[in-house]
Amino acid sequence: MKRFVAAALAATVLATPAFAQDDANFTGPRVEAIVGYDVVGIPGVSDPDGVAYGVGLGYDFAAGGMILGLEAEIADSSTKIGDLVSDRDIYVGARVGTVIGQSLLYAKAGYTNARFEQDGFGGANGDGFRLGAGLEYALGNNMFLKGEYRYSNYEGDISRNQVVAGFGFRF
Repeated sequence: MKRFVAAALAATVLATPAFAQDDANFTGPRVEAIVGYDVVGIPGVSDPDGVAYGVGLGYDFAAGGMILGLEAEIADSSTKIGDLVSDRDIYVGARVGTVIGQSLLYAKAGYTNARFEQDGFGGANGDGFRLGAGLEYALGNNMFLKGEYRYSNYEGDISRNQVVAGFGFRF
């Protein structure tokens, strides 16, 4: 699975120049779908991994030569070990970036809340924070591809490392 996700991300990054157009736009409302590799760190348990997938929305604007944005995302994951399942993940945060040609290089930070469930014992929500960085590549004026790394840390010393790819539209 790890090799498949890495190969898909590499193919996406290498194929995108063929779609490029001259007018990149990184401002305004956006909606996107994401998929990628998810590893959950649980104290005392080997780190389970799986596939993360979800949808996000945001709004970006130009300010002083930079791009600033607000964003929200709801995601899920196939990550599980035994009867312990990593369930939905909600994120709300901000990002700041700079335009480099047809690309937006950005960093992000915000609040995240994940649900972890165990068969027969119900589930628990964990509040935390997320930090990340990524590269968004404009496919013309209103479509984009992105690659992103994100680290989340939740209550109970539970953590999450993800590498995701996304495809989205700006309006």
